[in-house]
Amino acid sequence: MPDDCSAHHQAAVPCSPWEGPDVYDLGKQLLIVATDRISAFDVVMNQGIPGKGRILTQVANFWFKATQDIIPNHLIATEVSEYPANLQAHREQLEGRSILVRSTKVVPIECVVRGYLAGSGLKGIRVRGYGLRHSAPPGLRLADRLPEPIFTPSTKAEVGHDENIDFDRMITLVGRDLATRLKALSIALYERGVERAKTRGIILADTKFEFGFLRTGS
Repeated sequence: MPDDCSAHHQAAVPCSPWEGPDVYDLGKQLLIVATDRISAFDVVMNQGIPGKGRILTQVANFWFKATQDIIPNHLIATEVSEYPANLQAHREQLEGRSILVRSTKVVPIECVVRGYLAGSGLKGIRVRGYGLRHSAPPGLRLADRLPEPIFTPSTKAEVGHDENIDFDRMITLVGRDLATRLKALSIALYERGVERAKTRGIILADTKFEFGFLRTGS
């Protein structure tokens, strides 16, 4: 796969030339292509990981299906044969590493749920009891399981780095009703992930969700 958006599909308009997946605007739909690029601290590395995009796409598709009873998702098609006719010529590049989705208006919040004392939330949880209903239990150690999953949102910055915020700040940004709903959905999705991962001997320490509204408002 080429490493830049401009080299891909003349049938679509590239709209995300960055270290994440390539996103092409098809109007009411988007084509998302997972590349093999890797990055750290917003710097794209010269060397990619062969097959990375295919693996990430299959993992994402698994979880879209496994959680669709909790909340509908934006997925339209995962097979190139079901894509618009003007994309069929790019089957070799798209097969296994792309999805066709509905275009949405993104909620500018990254919804993070943590079940263990680990990751970037470690300091916040230890110092402030960040996200817990009560202060953090004494004696928590690195990688300890928290008494309950906690919701630790952050802003979704278009430029620069995201900022960790508390729930009250999230309410100010998106409103109480939406903030409350997204918190409940995020925890439900995380708990589904924990349940499924446990059957494979995997611990899901934390995860992040992003939400959006369809043109219909749903």
